[in-house]
Amino acid sequence: MKAQKCFILFVLLGTPFITQATDNARPQYQSMTTLQGEWILSPADQQQGKATQHKLVKPLIGTDATAMRFKLIGKGSTVQENLLPATKKEMVTMYHCQDMECSQVKATHYCVKQNQPEMLVDLSSTSTKLVYDCDMSTPLCQSEQNHIHKITHELSNNGNHLKTTYTSFNNGTYLKDSIYHFDRN
Repeated sequence: MKAQKCFILFVLLGTPFITQATDNARPQYQSMTTLQGEWILSPADQQQGKATQHKLVKPLIGTDATAMRFKLIGKGSTVQENLLPATKKEMVTMYHCQDMECSQVKATHYCVKQNQPEMLVDLSSTSTKLVYDCDMSTPLCQSEQNHIHKITHELSNNGNHLKTTYTSFNNGTYLKDSIYHFDRN
């Protein structure tokens, strides 16, 4: 009986450590959930690069129009990102734990380039900087086809400013980054 109690105590006390060891990407997923809500494009003087100069994007800068939306779906199991909703440049990225233990966070980007690169969170990501790199075990990420190869979300201003960078890859080289600055709406 004493051995049985010790075993039960060991299981109960040991369970959090077992969970922690296999639960290594849950903090990154939890950080993604904090992005939930609507975001507007920051004023023009805060933007950088050519991405926000596109004819469908430029009119949204500095307005109250939603330019990025993060929404929890599937009882919180997936974060859906809509970039430039209700425009012809709308793109969606779905972020979710790869398995029940959340050993990895996976992202699939549904791009205007008409492909769907799959990415994995860099486990060194922090609560304020989340980096998703192309999953090199997938054919698209290994190919020379033009695709988004990396997504980086950087939070600042107490979680009210978001800089999102989409890094493209084509024919063996990295192309220009598409950088957007957003503020919470």
